[in-house]
Parts: sequence; C-alpha cells; structure tokens
Amino acid sequence: MEKLKTMNNLDKIKVAIVGGSGYAGGELLRLLLAHPLVEVSQIMSRSLGGKKVTSLHPNLRKATDLRFVSPDELQACEVLFLAMPHGEVMGNLDQYLVKAKKIIDVSADFRLKNPADYPKWYGLNHPHPEYLEKFVCGLAELHRAEIKNADLVTCFGCEATCSILALHPLFKEKLISGDVFLDVKIGSSAAGAKSSSASHHPERAHSVRSYKLTGHRHMAEIRQELGAANIFLSATAIEMVRGIVVTAQIMLNQDLGEAEILNLYRRYYQSEPFIRIINEKMGIYRFPEPKLLAGTNFCDIGFEKEADSNRLVVVGAIDNLVKGTAGQAVQAMNIMYGWDERLGLEFMGLHPV
Repeated sequence: MEKLKTMNNLDKIKVAIVGGSGYAGGELLRLLLAHPLVEVSQIMSRSLGGKKVTSLHPNLRKATDLRFVSPDELQACEVLFLAMPHGEVMGNLDQYLVKAKKIIDVSADFRLKNPADYPKWYGLNHPHPEYLEKFVCGLAELHRAEIKNADLVTCFGCEATCSILALHPLFKEKLISGDVFLDVKIGSSAAGAKSSSASHHPERAHSVRSYKLTGHRHMAEIRQELGAANIFLSATAIEMVRGIVVTAQIMLNQDLGEAEILNLYRRYYQSEPFIRIINEKMGIYRFPEPKLLAGTNFCDIGFEKEADSNRLVVVGAIDNLVKGTAGQAVQAMNIMYGWDERLGLEFMGLHPV
C-alpha cells in the first residue's frame, strides 16, 4: 500500500499557494487537496509562518498536516497560485516567475489589458504593463483556447464573473439596446478575511447595505470582456456568507420570445460543464439561488421576458469563493494541463442548506 501511494504521488504535479491566510487561499487549498493529480507542496503566509494550516482553516482538519511558511521560503513548483490582496502581486512578479512553470493569479493585478485602466479603477500606475497582455483571462467559457496554451493566467473578480457569464450570449449576438444596469447582491465572504467596521457582526447582521452604487471597479472587467461601455453596476451587501446573485435589466433590440432566448443560451452553454440554465415555471427555485451553489463551481443563469415589452431580466448566481475565485483558478489549471475540467470540482452542492 505504501509503495502504491508513493507511485501515485510521482504522477502528481507540485503546486503551491501564496496568500494562504485569506478566504481565497483557504478555498484553493480545500479544492486542491481533493484534486487527484496535484500535490500541495507549500502554502504561504508571512504573518503565520510555522502555524498549522488547520488553525486558520478548521474545515481541513485531518485532510492536511501542512504548516504555513513565509513567502521567502517558496520552493520551485509546477503551478503557483497567487491569492494576495490587490496590488501586491504586480510589484513582486519577478520573484514568482523564477519559481513556477505556470502562475495563476486570483487578484486584480493583471485582469485589465489597458494600463490606463489601473489609475482610473485602482488608483495606481501598473509597474509591469508589459505583462498585461501576457496574462490570459481565466474564465474558461470565454477563453478556453487561450488558457490551454498559457503559462500566466489571471482570474476575474466574483461580481464580474457572474455578470459576464449571465450576459455574454446577448452581447455576443448584439441583441441589447441602450444601457444595461446590474444589481449585485453579495455575501460577506467577498469582503475578505480581514475584519472591518462594516463586517462587525452587530453592523452586518440583518442588514441590506448598499455600499458601491457607482464606480464599482469590477465594471472595468465586465466592460472589457463584453466590449461595451454602457454597463453599470451597483452592489449591495446582504446577510449571506457565500454567494452572489446578479439581476440585469436589459432592453432587447428585437422582439424575441422566451423560447428563442432559451435556445440562444443553450446554444452558447450546453457544452459547458459548469453553466446551468434554469428554466422552471413553478416552484421556489425557478430562478438562480446562490445558497444552492455554496461550495460548487456552477454558475446558474435564468431569465424572464416582460410580456408586453422588450424588457428582459437576466439573473445569474455563483459561489463567490468557488466559481468567482478558487474554482475558476482550478478549472483553468485543468485546462492548462489538458485534464478533465471537472477534476477537483465535482461537488454538487447541498439541499436543504
């Protein structure tokens, strides 16, 4: 049995995670520990070096004996996942490039292709604009062919991921007239593991708090990917830990029936392993519900057409930590190595929950 275990380990690639103390890093570790073709060799945190990973991620008890190490102790690996706060990767990219054959970054540091967008949306000049075109966008449904041959991948933000997937077929077919308004409701985990006055329980509990009505930075990614400047997003924090639900208000430029819209979405997404088109006419789950997606890599998309107008309401939902972050990264890794995209991402969700 020990010999078989050793042989199996030889077939696995070594991966490491920088930024393991946050929710994104913890979710990456959860998914990668269950992946049959990878071995997590290191997980790094500058402030927690030497401490057991399970002291911060208790859901992984008995799944790993790893301890946090300092990023200064990073060893060579096949794939390096970067899960650090925005702004930290772009200034230290060189030290990571020499350690890994492939890099997957889940921060915003290389998502935008135009260097001029960084001062506008993030308030800083990008120190490595020459790498913006080298990083391939990690959303498989739009960039699968590019990811397959990539060594550098950048994953989209969670609000952007859900919005892009929900609207992509309509924009691709040029079916939208006028502006598009996105209402995003999001759980508390999207704010990260670091506490603040807004995340303090007496302030967050039982609240429906609009926190970014205009100028949301994820609009930059959405506009970039959908090729339109007339998309506007407002975000509201709700009493939920995991999950995002995006409600898009759209006016169509053609008089399409619901059957035609359904066929359009099916044509674009029927072969996608993690897109589910919800087409129910009865029941409490006839539209996407984020609580059903907790822990999964699915994006559920539904819609309803106004009976007496060309108004279409599209609803998308994801788990912000999986399809919106870690799952998107693992799916991209699977594509990069020519593996089944579903490896490590098979969890189907729970009901009731």
